[in-house]
Amino acid sequence: MLSTRHLVFMEVARERSFSKASEVLFISQPAVSSHIKSLEEQYQTKLFERKGLHIELTEAGQLLYKRLLTVKMIQQETEFDISVMKDKLQATGRLNLGASTTAALYILPRVMSAFNQEYPRVEISLLNRNSEIVLDALLNNEINIGVTEEKGKLSNVTYQPFLKDQIVAVCSHNNPLVRKKEYPLKEILNMPLAIRERGSGTLEAIKQGLKKSKIGLDDLKINVRLGGTEALKNFLVESGCVGFLSTRSIVKELQLGELAVLQFEGLRIERSFYFIQRKGETSELNKRFIKLAKSIYN
Repeated sequence: MLSTRHLVFMEVARERSFSKASEVLFISQPAVSSHIKSLEEQYQTKLFERKGLHIELTEAGQLLYKRLLTVKMIQQETEFDISVMKDKLQATGRLNLGASTTAALYILPRVMSAFNQEYPRVEISLLNRNSEIVLDALLNNEINIGVTEEKGKLSNVTYQPFLKDQIVAVCSHNNPLVRKKEYPLKEILNMPLAIRERGSGTLEAIKQGLKKSKIGLDDLKINVRLGGTEALKNFLVESGCVGFLSTRSIVKELQLGELAVLQFEGLRIERSFYFIQRKGETSELNKRFIKLAKSIYN
């Protein structure tokens, strides 16, 4: 089990601030400093160093923080594994999820709700970032499970197929472009586009889809880059630009007549979502969440 001193250290490391850590932990700043001093005496080394107005982890501090994240994850998973043996409704633990925007906003909430009904005492958190950041969070032991749009090649990560998704070109329902049912793909080169930020799984899927027709992102008239699906949707509703979005993310907008789908000859962009876990992961908590998710969508 993690000691109080270790938990305080982790909060200071996360916040990069003694004062902010004291606010989060509801203890005084001198108490925080005392815990850190005791740890430094225990390990006989400095764990933090001041850089101007900020503090940074030393090399030893970085090592300790990384190891403690692993210990904390094992502790939470063990808590669930033992408690669920007695009573599913009384099972306790913490499930930290990470997902790219489409999965976080339009796929996982349904699964999280169902999981919460089965295991009401398990705390669930969800990190909503692009695929690159989610992968980093997994490797840094900040999340138990990730959901991303691409299957990578890292040897220390396992990729488990989840579900498929389609990405389509859309624009405002008031855009004159909607008057035509279908366009030759080459005409997309002259249309003003709004796309997701670099590192987005959606953007990577678009890139691969257009590549099949020998069109690169540099060939397009990209007027705007937006970080997040909701921001992109709202922009497209009010602008004359064309964008690419998951069909799962625009159901309401299509029903309300705010957005319309544009068809391009020979263009079909599909992608797969994967559950990602650290290699060798045996957590019962992870297994049950993934099993439930697959039962809901398959």
